[in-house]
Amino acid sequence: MKRFVNSWHSAALTLAIGTALLFLLPGLVDDFTLIQLTIYVVMAILGVSLGFIWGFGGILCFGQAAFFGLGAYTYAIAVINLGDSTVPFLLAIVVPALFAALLGYVIFYGRLSDVYMGVITLTVTLILFNLVNSTAGPEWKIGNAPLGGFNGIPGIPTLNLPGNVDEVLSQQALFSIAMVCLLVVYAGLRWLIASKIGRVIIAAKENEQRVLLLGYDARAYKLGCFTLGGAIAGLAGCLFANWGAFTSPTIFGLAMSAQIIIWVIVGGLGTLVGPVVGCIAIQWLTTSIGTQQTFNSNLVLGAILVVFVLLVPRGIVPSLGDLIEAVWRRRQPAADSLPPAPLPQTENAR
Repeated sequence: MKRFVNSWHSAALTLAIGTALLFLLPGLVDDFTLIQLTIYVVMAILGVSLGFIWGFGGILCFGQAAFFGLGAYTYAIAVINLGDSTVPFLLAIVVPALFAALLGYVIFYGRLSDVYMGVITLTVTLILFNLVNSTAGPEWKIGNAPLGGFNGIPGIPTLNLPGNVDEVLSQQALFSIAMVCLLVVYAGLRWLIASKIGRVIIAAKENEQRVLLLGYDARAYKLGCFTLGGAIAGLAGCLFANWGAFTSPTIFGLAMSAQIIIWVIVGGLGTLVGPVVGCIAIQWLTTSIGTQQTFNSNLVLGAILVVFVLLVPRGIVPSLGDLIEAVWRRRQPAADSLPPAPLPQTENAR
């Protein structure tokens, strides 16, 4: 039996569950709950972006929040200047992808080690945070869009029907768009991983030198993986700016970068469903803890990370897959494990 978490059956089941939630949830929950579910889905897309480049590409990026924030700010600035949201939506994906491609080219073709990869991506995130945070004056604007500094950009125009600025999409429509984006990203990445390109990316993660000896430019495949992860994070940032009609420098902060890594570790590295599960579980837990004053939410998150690293190092989804596989094997008919019965002897054999 194929491993549950890596089989196409699990992918089909995941897509079926996601499609059912897409159509059923808007009619089952109230508007406030739907708004909360929307941010869960948006952040799940961000978690998948890191889960892909880290779990399958072997690239531990401490600065995924940088691409997330670039997507949010690109959309906000573009939509304020252009009015219609169609082009800003696309720019929010393209600009972080180009930035990731430039940064990745310097890192991979500069033959920097994994340690420097983490340091550089984290440094870039801090630079963007300080840069945007220091643009509080009225002179800091791009076109008609004031950057706002630490106050952020409020009142961001949300998505509208293409070509019709007056037809703004509702919160229910935004939830549907976010769910469709999550399902498309998941299905697209599953297809990519199963393709020849995906197999080379995974091989480069396992043994880059061997991939080079086989005639593949491992650096180019890693660069493509890193760029795609930046584009997906930018998409999440765009949806985040639409969800709250607001963005601020805090999305570039260390807290956001740390949260994304925790989502992937808790959900399970090496899967695409894991970051979704980890993201939703941690966000729900953080929201629940935030309603009381007994425990500090940051301390609880730190304790959860330590527990999972020590006791469940593979994460929720891989561990659950192992459990399902073990149960499946035990439920197999006992006859499958018995040795074959001897053939009956004939008269001549006697």
